[in-house]
Amino acid sequence: MQQQTNEHADVVIIGGGPVGALAALRLARAGREVTLVEARGRDEAVRDARALALSWHSRELLREAGAWPEDLPASLIDSVHVSQQGACGRTLLQGEDVGLPHLGAVVDYPALVAALGGALERAGVRVLWRHRVRTVKSLSHYAVVTVTSDAGESVLTCRLAVMAEGGALAESLPGVKRLSHDYRQCAVLAEVRTELPPKGVAYERFAHDGPLALLPHGDAYMLVWTRSAEDAARLQAADDAEVAAALQQAFGERQGRILSVGPRAAFPLALKQLNRVVSGRVAMIGNAAQTMHPVAAQGLNLGLRDAAGLSAALAGAADPGAAAALAAYAAARRVDSHAVVGFTHGLIKLFDGHHPVVSAMRSVGLSALDALPPLRRKFASHLVFGV
Repeated sequence: MQQQTNEHADVVIIGGGPVGALAALRLARAGREVTLVEARGRDEAVRDARALALSWHSRELLREAGAWPEDLPASLIDSVHVSQQGACGRTLLQGEDVGLPHLGAVVDYPALVAALGGALERAGVRVLWRHRVRTVKSLSHYAVVTVTSDAGESVLTCRLAVMAEGGALAESLPGVKRLSHDYRQCAVLAEVRTELPPKGVAYERFAHDGPLALLPHGDAYMLVWTRSAEDAARLQAADDAEVAAALQQAFGERQGRILSVGPRAAFPLALKQLNRVVSGRVAMIGNAAQTMHPVAAQGLNLGLRDAAGLSAALAGAADPGAAAALAAYAAARRVDSHAVVGFTHGLIKLFDGHHPVVSAMRSVGLSALDALPPLRRKFASHLVFGV
């Protein structure tokens, strides 16, 4: 393989998804020389069916970085309705609970990636498109990132390497282990049209066959339904009318009749979390640090807070890879990440059983959350801003 000349930057960020791109934009704005490494080609179509549910705080982080233009096609979330199938009790979270105009927004992944790409170009961030990272090593005074492309292999040196994507690279670093839990479930995604328009309401429904979310998506909804791997395969292959009938039974008639369910995509679900997010001169953010179940839609929001937290911890540091600065990042993110991962995992366990006594206790909890404004405000604040 052809060897190219070594290059150097203050910070090399691995992964050009929303989390890596936000980190690059914030660090570049702070005066850091940043190189972003992305496996996708610059003009390559983004094939990802996900609609992203972003908290209002995440939306503001992206707007401040120049990655949320006014014409970005997004659907606002004004309230979140939480309930469980076959039992009374529900709670309604609203923007006014946390003093915000909206709780969040839903945007298609390709649209957000395109907006971030434009922001990176305007900010002058160097992006190595269609480059794949082969190895990452941390030395005493710098980190070494080996990348490959159609032109051959090259070596990037930097004072700090940031991993923003999943994979086995992080586990090759000294002292880093990935803890994982396979839920043996899949997230089934599809566009759903209902008799009544969304009107800014997102639904979180703990159904018998698995939790589901309906997210405002233009004049329709995006369905995220957690099912067993077998059920997910069956729903993908089933007739649209059969899926609509199953969804109607699980969700009820709060939006009137389910008029149609589009083609289904399915993604396997697992909880993965690193035992540490710093190793030498390498920091992990976003999916490189943790991936989680989509219930409560906290994964990407947590990752964007990782990116913001890293840039905040490095503010004023002469050396972005200095141990003290990275220790501050790790300490600042520990509480938020562990709390969100624990909360998400706990929700799955809490709503997994269908014993009548357990169901009744869940109903009481949802009703109490709705009836006690201070508790509801605190809960909503955690969902929007993290811990």
